[in-house]
Amino acid sequence: MQRFAQQHARQSTQQSRFGQFARHFIRSMGTVAIGASMLVASQAFASGTEQLKVFVAQVHSARGTFVQQELRAPKPQGANGASGVLSTSGSGKTGTSSGTFTFARPGKFIWQYEKPYAQLLQADGDKLYVYDKDLNQVTVRSLGASPAAILFGSNELDKNFTLRDAGVKAGIDWLELTPKAKDTQFQRVGIGFKDGNLEAMELHDVFGNVTLLTFSNIQKNPPLPADAFKFTVPKGADMING
Repeated sequence: MQRFAQQHARQSTQQSRFGQFARHFIRSMGTVAIGASMLVASQAFASGTEQLKVFVAQVHSARGTFVQQELRAPKPQGANGASGVLSTSGSGKTGTSSGTFTFARPGKFIWQYEKPYAQLLQADGDKLYVYDKDLNQVTVRSLGASPAAILFGSNELDKNFTLRDAGVKAGIDWLELTPKAKDTQFQRVGIGFKDGNLEAMELHDVFGNVTLLTFSNIQKNPPLPADAFKFTVPKGADMING
């Protein structure tokens, strides 16, 4: 009975954290940001929108590290204002996690949380596997469509989003993507570039919450083995269809 209670508590915590991440990052959208200090083929004075399109076209795979923060959104800014979340991320913070990632187009990635505790999200292009090491439990979900596809999906951005440049904030060129589908759980996605480098990504949900992702230690287009994204079920793990 005690083990069941402990397991139930861990499941609730795991589902809550995955819910926040997946709601914004995996499940909602029609098509992560991968990259502080990732060089795209920089164009002089290119807008954020232009830099994003170059990035999507030229970066076919990458790996690096990330920091993820859950925040309350700042007060709305003007229609042409850039994002203010990155510069105000010290306030309204509700949680911080960090880890490593690897991705390859289309739709394959490994998103490994290391702090505050271990959890793995892995997609093979079809299914998403969420592994909780402490519970030794794997939840299998349909990958579907998501904001992840903005940067490691297909190149059909204009088909699924309305893109507009959102100005400059703290030296970062921001663009804003609004999903054309009406049944998403978020309102918009902000992406920031600086000098041709992808700096950050923001996922704004309909409740006023923001998931802020910042990136470092990026390698673009690294050699990856053919089976790099094949998920292997850990020994003795329980399998749950989500």
